Amino acid sequence: MIRLILVEDESLVRLGMRQLLGFDPRIEVIADASSGTEALVLIDHERPDVVLMDVRLPGMSGIEVLKALRDRQIAVPVILITTFDDEHAFLQAMHAGASGFLRKDISLEELTAAIDCAIRGERIFRPAITQIAQRRLFEMKSRFAAAELPDPLTKREVEVLRLMAAGLSNKEIGDALTAGEATIKTHVSSILSKLGVRDRTRAVLKGLELGYV
Repeated sequence: MIRLILVEDESLVRLGMRQLLGFDPRIEVIADASSGTEALVLIDHERPDVVLMDVRLPGMSGIEVLKALRDRQIAVPVILITTFDDEHAFLQAMHAGASGFLRKDISLEELTAAIDCAIRGERIFRPAITQIAQRRLFEMKSRFAAAELPDPLTKREVEVLRLMAAGLSNKEIGDALTAGEATIKTHVSSILSKLGVRDRTRAVLKGLELGYV
């Protein structure tokens, strides 16, 4: 049984999501919340297998809840849901460590597949990621049509880039890879240089484009 907490401030939408999830006998909605503050308390107390949470919530936003969970070292997969594709929110969610970023109009099959991915430790950002990544790719191709492909990343640089995409800091990446923070900073600098970008966000987007992430 998958123990899930649902976080949605609109009562009718929350009820509809509960009913939709009820069609999958493997999923048990153990609690729901209507605000980010309430959600944080529930998640800390119940320690669910996965959280399905709206991006926009009264008080704390879904992304702020994600960051608070990280600060408290509460490791639970969080799938963020939104009514509209929002590039800024998507990038924030990705760097905060969201396991998914989905629109509310997805089917039950797509939703349960995303939940299964999150449980396995995978990340799923479609359909939102599709439109955003395609738009970014088109913009980059238009601006850099004549540019050469970047130098390939080493195996360790790919590992670092994927952990960057999960929202980890240099120190956290170093702990995960048993390497010093200074070594990770060197890898990050090399990644930015090879990909021809100036910051971590653009590096992750470029990594998505090139298939590294």
